[in-house]
Amino acid sequence: MSFRNIAIIAHVDHGKTTLVDAMLKQSWTFRENEKVETCVMDSNDQEKERWITIYAKNTSIFYKWNKINVVDTPGHADFWSEVERVLRMVDSVCLVVDAYEWPMPQTKFVLKKSLQLGLKPIVIINKIDKPTARPDWVVDQLFDLFVKLWATDEQLDFPVCYSIAREWIAKRNLEDESNSITPLFDMIMEKVTEASNDITKPFRMQVANLAYDNFLWRLAIWRVYAWVVKVWQEVIITSNSWVQRKAKIAEVLTNEWLNKVKTKEAVAWDIVTIAWIPDIFVWETIAENTEVPAMPAITIDEPTLKMEFLVNNSPFCWKEWKMVTSRQIRDRLEKELETNVWLKVDFSWDNFIVSGRWELHLSVLIETMRREWFELQVWAPEVIMHSENWVKMEPIERVAVSVPSEFSGSVIEKLWKRKWEMVNMVDENWLVSLEFKVPTRWLLGFKSEFTTITKWEWILTSSFEEFAPYKWPIEKREVWSMVSGETGSTMAYSLWKLQERWPLFVDPAVAIYEWMIIWEHLKWWELVVNATKNKQLTNVRASGSDEALRLVTPKRMTLEEAIDYIWNDEYVEVTPLNIRLRKKYLSETDRKRYGRSKD
Repeated sequence: MSFRNIAIIAHVDHGKTTLVDAMLKQSWTFRENEKVETCVMDSNDQEKERWITIYAKNTSIFYKWNKINVVDTPGHADFWSEVERVLRMVDSVCLVVDAYEWPMPQTKFVLKKSLQLGLKPIVIINKIDKPTARPDWVVDQLFDLFVKLWATDEQLDFPVCYSIAREWIAKRNLEDESNSITPLFDMIMEKVTEASNDITKPFRMQVANLAYDNFLWRLAIWRVYAWVVKVWQEVIITSNSWVQRKAKIAEVLTNEWLNKVKTKEAVAWDIVTIAWIPDIFVWETIAENTEVPAMPAITIDEPTLKMEFLVNNSPFCWKEWKMVTSRQIRDRLEKELETNVWLKVDFSWDNFIVSGRWELHLSVLIETMRREWFELQVWAPEVIMHSENWVKMEPIERVAVSVPSEFSGSVIEKLWKRKWEMVNMVDENWLVSLEFKVPTRWLLGFKSEFTTITKWEWILTSSFEEFAPYKWPIEKREVWSMVSGETGSTMAYSLWKLQERWPLFVDPAVAIYEWMIIWEHLKWWELVVNATKNKQLTNVRASGSDEALRLVTPKRMTLEEAIDYIWNDEYVEVTPLNIRLRKKYLSETDRKRYGRSKD
């Protein structure tokens, strides 16, 4: 049996996971009468709800007595650490690109990393059944992108496959007739070099990914680079600091379609999972003896955003759940660090400074903790600055924006006011595609405002571009907060009187506390209101004098929207049942004292 190891890489929503679905279904992974969901590789609850891939996952497909190990990778820039690690495990990548869209920022990043590792991509032009599909133009754009990324002559001669992933169709040429994904399998077998196992070399492998199982504990996922790995084999583990320690491999698992199957040994070039080594970590080298040189550590980009995680001290603390103490939050963050290698946590303060790639990366962690019945509050995200030769440097993003032509004027005007630097603009088929270079901190708090301008008809994606000298400051949002001056339950009468000012954040009969944020305020100061006041009732009634209370549906913020919205003097209170916005100081006395201390 020969092995082919490939990774599926692409921009968000270009069809990576759908393509893996087609490959699994075409290789008879499922029974004929078995009910199979779409995006079967997205097994995590948040992946199913958000319709995105968060964690890189591997599976295997058997084709003509050959084993194809397939790694499905995330497309969002927030989870690129998953992509950077798994690229070391594969021999080639399948770059999936939408048949209409041009190469997006995420496409450029994952392709750049693949080319730097010497991989020869297979380009898959997906969704060729779209009425607006232009596959030949997309291929030309990809060739130009390969040239800009300094691809070698061999890499520039990339094979192209055309597909309709949701219909299990692939073809080598647009004119070909096809009703299966078989042409893609044949192209993989032809273009991806078969790896040979040199049994004269000592056993060696490197950890590329980690997982956790309630029964098997920590799982290390890696590719065997030489010889074989056997159960109960004694090995030497070399850490990233070049410290060696002994261990014994108690269990080896290999992939067979979607299942992990126990095996007594695994040969080189196969992707396997090792269990029962509790202190294993990403990038460590496992070898047969101490004389085998350690493999170079896998480097990933540094985090660009940080947030402060605090113990919940609101008046409603302990009322919804009990996982609220500093020790419990600390233990949970330490557990997360075992598998989330792009995450960094500073435990030296009373509160925890958590650093990650972007808001979505951190919000997934917060949402996971919330579903595990934790209560906490988080501070507004801040960009991590660098210093080079005594010059303050900040991260710059390359942002791609797609909006209908009718909104392009207002969008460009808004972005010009925020000093965004336009580098490209294409107006085609009533859709305007814009590219900008913008400091990361200028994106914070912008998505909600952008949504209002475009009436939800927009696509905005970004990727890290470079570090550049710090530019001028900018306000995160142009509206202030309306806060509650009383603790109690909201009354419909009060909300009816106040909703004329701006959209509501709360429903009637909802418990609120003092200095909890309940609305927006258009002026340049904070407005304190009483939302717990009810209408004064008397025994006198007059025909037609009582007005009907008609309340506008409140604006219910998701966790990402709340994090995106808050200022530096505000917190997001996260509990298993609610997401609340609040001020940092919950009384007028504390706010005045804080104001005097700043002076």
